[in-house]
Amino acid sequence: MLESLINPQRKERGPVKMLFIGLLYASLSLLLVKWFFGADPILSKYSGFIVIAFCIMFTLPFMYFLIKQEEEEDESIDGIYSVWKTHGDALYAFMWLFLGMIIAFSFWNIILEDPNLFNAQLETYCQINSPGNLKGCVERYAFESSSITGVAITSKEIRFLSIIENNVYVMIFTLLFSLIFGAGAIFVLAWNASVISTAITLFTKSDITQIPIGLLRYMIHGFPEIAAYFVTALAGGIFGVGIIRNGIKDHRFLKVLENTFLLLFTAILILTIAAVIEVYFTPLFF
Repeated sequence: MLESLINPQRKERGPVKMLFIGLLYASLSLLLVKWFFGADPILSKYSGFIVIAFCIMFTLPFMYFLIKQEEEEDESIDGIYSVWKTHGDALYAFMWLFLGMIIAFSFWNIILEDPNLFNAQLETYCQINSPGNLKGCVERYAFESSSITGVAITSKEIRFLSIIENNVYVMIFTLLFSLIFGAGAIFVLAWNASVISTAITLFTKSDITQIPIGLLRYMIHGFPEIAAYFVTALAGGIFGVGIIRNGIKDHRFLKVLENTFLLLFTAILILTIAAVIEVYFTPLFF
């Protein structure tokens, strides 16, 4: 029914539409999981993953048609400038969708006050920000929201390496997903949106009026990160379509291979810059 109300085959994908879709799908995912599984003693323990599964199901038709349209343009692409020019609108659409999900996840996470909804995301947050004290970090933040007092202290060098390691892992995961199934990048989109929203909840101490500040705090590096993941997904899509349509013996495959490596190199560079911003730049202001 949702795909009928919001036709995924329509080509218009302005910021307002994409932001609305992200807000709607993320809100529905959280609310449905809360209503249907919140009281279940078993499934409630896996709420963090079920929320992402619902979000993927809602968003998949839209993502499928968007990525399919982009892949049809890949054969005519030659050089990094042409890649950005051709697919820039899709990347722009992804970013607004991502922002909508973060806002909705952050809002409902604070309103519902259910620590189980993003339990897996909390562990991921602690793994990145406090790799040397994962258990203590989780126990500290898993209690009442009023007990949140700040971010776990870890040396900048350890945090930087931990962030780079995590980001490269996600990048490889994104590449494999996009090779297996083009729209598989939606998992990375939804998962990272939920992790960032968890960080925003902790940063704002569950004060809903502080969400804009929290968005500013984490979007400074969050937008470059998610952009890098979508560049990676685009590279995987180009590579996969190039093999299927042309084969590895066709001369056009070399062009596809070149574009793929250019995109992956760009993604790694963006991720490194995002990590530097997160560890060394953002703390100067927040």
